[in-house]
Amino acid sequence: MTPSTRAYLDHNATTPVRPEVAEAMARALAMPGNPSSVHAEGRAARAAVERAREQVAALVGAKASNVVFTSGGTEANATVLSPGLMDCDGGRDCVRVPASLLLHGATEHPCVRDGHRFPASAVETIPVNADGLVDRAWLAARLERFASERPGARALVSLHLANNETGVIQPIAAVAGIARRFGALVHSDAVQAAGKIAIDIAALGADVITLSAHKIGGPKGIGAIVFRTGALELADKPMRGGGQERGWRAGTENLPGIVGFGAAAALAKAALATEAERLAALRDRLEDGLLALSPDTVIFGRAAPRLPNTSAFATPGLTAETTLIKLDLGGVALSSGSACSSGKVKRSHVLTAMGIDPAMSAGALRASLGWTTSGAEIDHLLAAYAKALAAGPHRSVRAAA
Repeated sequence: MTPSTRAYLDHNATTPVRPEVAEAMARALAMPGNPSSVHAEGRAARAAVERAREQVAALVGAKASNVVFTSGGTEANATVLSPGLMDCDGGRDCVRVPASLLLHGATEHPCVRDGHRFPASAVETIPVNADGLVDRAWLAARLERFASERPGARALVSLHLANNETGVIQPIAAVAGIARRFGALVHSDAVQAAGKIAIDIAALGADVITLSAHKIGGPKGIGAIVFRTGALELADKPMRGGGQERGWRAGTENLPGIVGFGAAAALAKAALATEAERLAALRDRLEDGLLALSPDTVIFGRAAPRLPNTSAFATPGLTAETTLIKLDLGGVALSSGSACSSGKVKRSHVLTAMGIDPAMSAGALRASLGWTTSGAEIDHLLAAYAKALAAGPHRSVRAAA
């Protein structure tokens, strides 16, 4: 790696678009037809949309008919996290049972914590343990109490499949089993997990999951809602005025974005096993190197199941803001947490929920790897971090290998 080359290690914020995706999008941009038109050009556009729908569905083991495209993960989450979400098969005897309580994890992305459409009085937070794993006993007790206090009422549980900051993977199948005992619906934000670990929506047991293309090498500005079955309905769809996406989201489809999403999903699925193994080896190499530089460095969530590409860490004596600047000047792009929720460096609500000491969380950084990441980039980060340690108040640093 030459001194002028930068190491981009912020794939959880956004991962670079794959060349094959850009090529597929360029072809879609040249298509003149509207997917809703009945002429030949429109039918060609519609075929491209449906092909992408099949590709996205295949990534998570779903039926193509249960995929709804949105403008991204944030819109997808805001759409389904609504009291209007209900079981409804469309028949005459369909009985609407609105969700009157939202229970979400303490470490959820801000678009879940703040972007839902429930009144504040109907929202509660599910605590997590020191590893960031949800407290299932608390959840079961709360759902049991809700069922006894509100017979016939329905709760909606929202828990991400994997955390964007720490990479900790939540036990969604077990949570779904608890929810089913009390008639609750389950949503899982799978934005960070898709393309990094195998996902089968039926095995997860979640009623609905949400995805985003730009986390898997696709374009920004396109996401999806994926239903486990076709039985869910939404009484208060936020995007109205047309019949697109089978009535779930009005508006002419973003053809290039959808095609790009499909291409990225197909590539991610094809490389899933080998890429996960490669990234896990690079992540472990990074963490071993960090601990070799400074043994009192803490790797957050290391004892829990994690994504193969994500490492959140801190070294006593270093602050995130200053260290990020030093690393950036040294040619390394990292994040202090959820970069897509704020352009500022601020204390992580995820680490706060995990009970991490504020002084330690103030220095938390996140390295997230992806399809462009090489061993040379890991070495670049370790060398830059060694310089940051040596220049800062923290002096317990060993020479970089």
